[in-house]
Amino acid sequence: MEHLPALRVFALSLTRDGASADDLVQDTVVKAWSNLDKFQAGTNLRAWLFTILRNTFYSGRRKAKREVADVDGAFTGALAEKPEHDGKLQMNDFFRAFSKLPEEQREALTLVGAQGFSYEEAAAMCGVAIGTIKSRANRGRVRLNELLGMRDDEEMEMTDGATLAVLASNGTGHL
Repeated sequence: MEHLPALRVFALSLTRDGASADDLVQDTVVKAWSNLDKFQAGTNLRAWLFTILRNTFYSGRRKAKREVADVDGAFTGALAEKPEHDGKLQMNDFFRAFSKLPEEQREALTLVGAQGFSYEEAAAMCGVAIGTIKSRANRGRVRLNELLGMRDDEEMEMTDGATLAVLASNGTGHL
């Protein structure tokens, strides 16, 4: 139960739709529960759940014949909540910029930034080398800065910790 909020955030970053994210989390929990005998005691349950969620998402993408595009952001915009921070970077601007990143970069930034996984854990969950995750996260951060019109030496004037964690360059999810 303690991992459900984090799973939903990750699912939302992949699907960009609240209902689809909820369905993905539910499918993940059902699969995890059904395969609980395959979980190795003493290993990272959170990472195991995130791996199931990620694999479920990509399996569904492969099976889907068509996708409904959210070109004008109407569906995503309906999910947005007015930001409560006081900085110059508005949450809606961040989400628009974040959605323009390639899927692999969004995934890497979500895992190592917003969710706080180490590069090693994120690489294992994605089934890629650590250097690949580092590269994806770095390219994602650079592109986000470009999309948001920020200079490398410019400090963000905001209080939103999740966004700061995604943009943090140390890869630990902590500033």
